[in-house]
Amino acid sequence: MALNLEQKKAIVAEVADVASSAYSAIAAEYRGLTVEDLTQLRKDARGSGVYLRVVKNTLAKRAVEDTDFACMQEGFVGPLLLAFSQEDPGAAARVINDFAKEHDELIVKMVSINGKLLE
Repeated sequence: MALNLEQKKAIVAEVADVASSAYSAIAAEYRGLTVEDLTQLRKDARGSGVYLRVVKNTLAKRAVEDTDFACMQEGFVGPLLLAFSQEDPGAAARVINDFAKEHDELIVKMVSINGKLLE
């Protein structure tokens, strides 16, 4: 389903708002996960104070443009989900790591903390 311009602007604004106040961010490839798997991951994220969203890469690049996570822009390639820690800097990493232990399909591509891309 194609998004119209207003919907795209709303997504960019929402993600930018979250990114501007987040402590850390993770981009992970979710290829191969089922709808049920993603639903469980979203539930786990909500319970841990983590904002989780699948966003088109071009919209994600625009959303993080003027934030500490602009360093991630070059890596937005392929099907990615974004996880932002809103309360605890390590929350997103824990949620993604715990989920990936049982789901090999979830592959972390980038981690950013305090404007720095970690390797």
